[in-house]
Amino acid sequence: METGKKPLTGATPSSYMIILWTFILISLILLFQQQYLISTTLLLALVFLRIIIRFERSATSTRGIVMLAILTAVASVSRIPFAFIPNVQPATFVVIISGIVFGKESGFMVGALTALVSNIFLGQGPWTPWQMLAWGIIGFCAGLLKNTWLIKSTAGQVLYGILSAFVFGWIMNLWVVLTVLQEFHWGEILFIYGSSFLFDLAHALANVFFLLLFSKSWIRTLSRFQKKYDVFV
Repeated sequence: METGKKPLTGATPSSYMIILWTFILISLILLFQQQYLISTTLLLALVFLRIIIRFERSATSTRGIVMLAILTAVASVSRIPFAFIPNVQPATFVVIISGIVFGKESGFMVGALTALVSNIFLGQGPWTPWQMLAWGIIGFCAGLLKNTWLIKSTAGQVLYGILSAFVFGWIMNLWVVLTVLQEFHWGEILFIYGSSFLFDLAHALANVFFLLLFSKSWIRTLSRFQKKYDVFV
């Protein structure tokens, strides 16, 4: 099996732990000082670092990395033609399928990189790390649940697609709460979450459409590629 992987130069478990606890300590200090946005941004960076470390340590082949890059490109480009329709996009579908076929770490990487790459064309901003987290979680959980009824059955995939859309919207709403509100009031928070319902519903219906139409053929094709080239990621 071709791996084509090299570990991070000079990286040791102790250095990872130092970085981990440094991030946690700084985030907690900022949290107690009510610097919620900065604190959560550091925590996001911590999550990304942890997943990247796990991905780097996995037995990912060169072909596997190329495949994930292709899926990221497909998901990123697929956002552009649908940009004029709020929250209707095939990107979430591609992220879900990536997690199902190639595993949770790969699903997270495709999801996170999809937001980063596609926003080069659609516009980068402080929302980008939150989109990276939202799509990353969707891909990660799809891989985590790949052997359960929820992912193996068509009905389960549809349900997951619906839940994914609302989870994505709720994470982005959290970013709005942390950046817009000076003080937290339940009425304002509920208004922000409630006002996104129709957009989240449109996202959910789009996920259902793409999953019903393409999930079986995509999973079959990508699984065949995985087995043929001995790609395990």
